[in-house]
Amino acid sequence: MTVSALTKAKGFKKSKTGTYLSIGTTAFGAIGVLKQAKKARFEHDTLRLVDAVVSAAAIATGIALLYRELKRLGDDDVLLG
Repeated sequence: MTVSALTKAKGFKKSKTGTYLSIGTTAFGAIGVLKQAKKARFEHDTLRLVDAVVSAAAIATGIALLYRELKRLGDDDVLLG
């Protein structure tokens, strides 16, 4: 990768579009966590269920951080308030 391409990639990460994409991919990870929790409950596997709960908390925190980043970028989207 060239220096220019790296600069563009870093810029995209801090853009509104990049932040929305990050929120989407983070939320998509929640599907796997829900499946894990459902399987753990079915199998009565407490350790796996705890892992799913911790993972869900990490996803929620990640989305909250990304939401805060959107606010910092000055997004005036109606949905964000």
